[in-house]
Amino acid sequence: MNSVPYKTRTDLARIASDAMRERGLESDFPAEALRQLAGISGPGQDADPRVLDRTALPWCSIDNDDSQDLDQLSACEVLGGGRVRVFVAVADVDVLVKKGSAIDEHARVNTTSVYTSARIFPMLPERLSTDLTSLNPDQLRLAVVSEMVIAADGSMEQTAVYRARVRNKAKLAYDAVSAWIDGRGALPAAAQAVPGMDVQIRVQDAVAQRLRARRHAQGSLEFETFQPHAVFEGERVVAIRQQEHNRARQLIEELMIAANICTAHFLMSRGGASLRRVVRSPERWAQIVAEAQKYGESLPAQPDSAALEAFLAKRRRLDPLRFPDLSLVIVKLMGSGEYVVEQSHGAPVGHFGLALRDYTHSTAPNRRYPDLITLRLLKSLLRGEPSPYTPAELATLAVHCTRQEDAAKKVERQVRKSEAALLLESQIGQHFDGIVTGLTDSGTWVRIFTPPVEGRLVSGRPDLAVGQLVRVQLMETNVQRGFIDFALSGAGQ
Repeated sequence: MNSVPYKTRTDLARIASDAMRERGLESDFPAEALRQLAGISGPGQDADPRVLDRTALPWCSIDNDDSQDLDQLSACEVLGGGRVRVFVAVADVDVLVKKGSAIDEHARVNTTSVYTSARIFPMLPERLSTDLTSLNPDQLRLAVVSEMVIAADGSMEQTAVYRARVRNKAKLAYDAVSAWIDGRGALPAAAQAVPGMDVQIRVQDAVAQRLRARRHAQGSLEFETFQPHAVFEGERVVAIRQQEHNRARQLIEELMIAANICTAHFLMSRGGASLRRVVRSPERWAQIVAEAQKYGESLPAQPDSAALEAFLAKRRRLDPLRFPDLSLVIVKLMGSGEYVVEQSHGAPVGHFGLALRDYTHSTAPNRRYPDLITLRLLKSLLRGEPSPYTPAELATLAVHCTRQEDAAKKVERQVRKSEAALLLESQIGQHFDGIVTGLTDSGTWVRIFTPPVEGRLVSGRPDLAVGQLVRVQLMETNVQRGFIDFALSGAGQ
């Protein structure tokens, strides 16, 4: 049982703060950063005549319902022959957050915003990330724009990168936009207020699906992992819900991948070093092959992303219930992503999961430090100035950003477990339907379906197998440590 009673959202926020510090992350902004913030009077300005005016484009943002840190906007223009010109604008955070400033130093320590349901730990102060550097509706903002002509087959024909002034015409949310695309809901009011925004969304969605189909044909992998989040009513956790990967999320995902490719190509074409996001060819490919053999499938002896994607797509179609657990196994065997420094004359490591040779992170500079680094590299090239980072600096930052991103993910996972334990604390003794998700040296793991929560099986049978359906009884929870213990009450196939 819990040695200390944890009952509220405030308690979870305290657990999250402790987890941040334990992982080497700063939970609060230092005094120097707050003093710098107090001296910022308004949004960034730049009188450079090379900054273009793109305020007339029908820009919109699509993000989570509660997102206030708007990093990117999108717009499009229909051309002939099935071609579409796509615009992605990324907030010019650097105009207010200069390299080496106190705010930048804090961002450099954490390297990312950390999102927990109880408390968000923003990389930048909220007055910046949700206001002065956010691409908020009806506000004039500076941005870096990736302009891409997408052909009918999803290939990228022409690209350009430049600085511009932009104005968000409609702030939209994933679920409402997706419901409208699927015919399950009305066009959101913010979109209805902008003439032609309905056509914009339809065209962007069509382009995104075109890009998506091309990626998967080339071997880009598609996983499905559980990302539950707590729902609060005041201080109480009242539910845990799974985030759906819907059409609107796919729309933004595809356009951002395209913008990241465009950015990587631009940096490569101008020479010099850049920070890349990579997932290396899996060293544990033999174990992935062995995992496929459990399902009667054969994969090539050498890493082959197209073959792996075909296997995953088949398993998703045949057994959607167990696919998230297979996804997690394959993700772990592939290894995590990392940041590396690449030169224009070297062979790129590439991103195995996306089946891409050239890929960077550039579209979220309010939330991720590598994107802010890339933004500065882009601006220096566009201005014809020397790089703000030496190759040695970039190499150090690549290692640091990889390490801190991993730490942030561990904080988020730890707090999700505590949220689940808190929700279930009042249901000890109750029975749930679930599925065996793991058999490890530390024990047997079970995911129950409602709510979508995983815990350890403290008593079971040696003949259990991953994927087996079970009936379990909740025995104990520990909110502080995020422990949930089940006992087997009945099993079946």
